[in-house]
This record gives sequence, C-alpha cells and structure tokens, in this order.
Amino acid sequence: MKLSKSEIQHIAKLARLELTEEELKKYNSQLSAVLDYIDQLKEVDVSGVEPTAQITGLENVLREDVVKDWDEKEIEQSLADAPEKEGRFIKVKRIIE
Repeated sequence: MKLSKSEIQHIAKLARLELTEEELKKYNSQLSAVLDYIDQLKEVDVSGVEPTAQITGLENVLREDVVKDWDEKEIEQSLADAPEKEGRFIKVKRIIE
C-alpha cells in the first residue's frame, strides 16, 4: 500500500514531527512496507484461532482492601517525617493540569 506524500505529512503532523523532504521519502517507503506486511497478515486464515490478549497465562493477584487504623504513635511518627504539615495533615504542593 503506497502512501502519498500528504498522508506522510499528516502522520508526521499528528506525531508532532517536522520532517525534511529526504525524511519524507525515507518514511514513505518504510511505512508503506509496514502496511504491505499488514496486508499480508490479513490473508491468513484465523477462523479456528481464539482471540487472546496475552499468552503467558499470568493473572492479576488481587486481595481485598483492608482498612487498618493507625494508633497515635504511628500518626505522630508519619507527621514528624513529613517535610511540611498543617495541623494533623501532610501539606503537599497543588498539582493541577
């Protein structure tokens, strides 16, 4: 599948890349080759193959959340280790994006 120059420029713009004319030619041939390979994969008969997300057999190990109250000594020690505090709270910088 041959990509046009404008398609390569559009992909570069989406990726926020500024490409030279030489790079446009280079990536045009490389991306076209990748798409040709994907077209070959589309021809493979996978009618008997089950879809899978991962093949290692690993599973997430989950546990129930358990709330554990801290005693007064643990609270005081954590507050003592904090660089800044306000009353009985640890003070952190505001993060807003």
